[in-house]
Amino acid sequence: MIKAEGITKSFGALQVLKGISLSVAQGEVVAIVGSSGAGKTTLLEILGTLSQPDGGTVQLDGLDVFSLGARELSRLRNRKLGFVFQFHHLLPEFSALENVCIPAFIAGTDKREAEAKAKDLLAYLGLAHRMGHKPAELSGGEQQRVAIARAMVNSPSVVLADEPSGNLDSRNKQELHALLFRLREERGQTIVVVTHDKELAGMCDRTITISDGRVEGVQA
Repeated sequence: MIKAEGITKSFGALQVLKGISLSVAQGEVVAIVGSSGAGKTTLLEILGTLSQPDGGTVQLDGLDVFSLGARELSRLRNRKLGFVFQFHHLLPEFSALENVCIPAFIAGTDKREAEAKAKDLLAYLGLAHRMGHKPAELSGGEQQRVAIARAMVNSPSVVLADEPSGNLDSRNKQELHALLFRLREERGQTIVVVTHDKELAGMCDRTITISDGRVEGVQA
């Protein structure tokens, strides 16, 4: 599903990624781990087309993503990739349902269809009774589930998660970890997650360790 080869990235004189190659199969859950500053988030941003590499290629389902123009790349990002971040990034003025619908609206989905899909996802994630609530009225765990529903609403090929449980207490963290694997088992979702959480990394199909901008090891 994802194939990256020879990815390099520098910020000024600092080279953050030094020729990283990796692949992720369809339906696989892969953790990217390493110490702070190793380049994990930079790599995830490049895999998600949020940042351009200085060198190397990224293929998504066989398509060289950085060969696309800006508009095509934006469309691909919206429809084929879902993003989950540590701090949710929900829009505070909108309800849970409205937040989940936003990527579908951007994709041009009919309002009725978008809302039906968002309601189905929120119910699937145990939030049927919280759809009308705004983020400030939701717990941290509920906000993160809304963020996952938002990432899933366009049926993406890959969900990319950056420290998705890093801001949660232990109970919500365990529930979120279980949920990620439920999405894979029940919906065939491919997931790439950057994490410092050893429990989550240990649950994944493979763990890719990044050190000093390079792949240090891969553990199945």
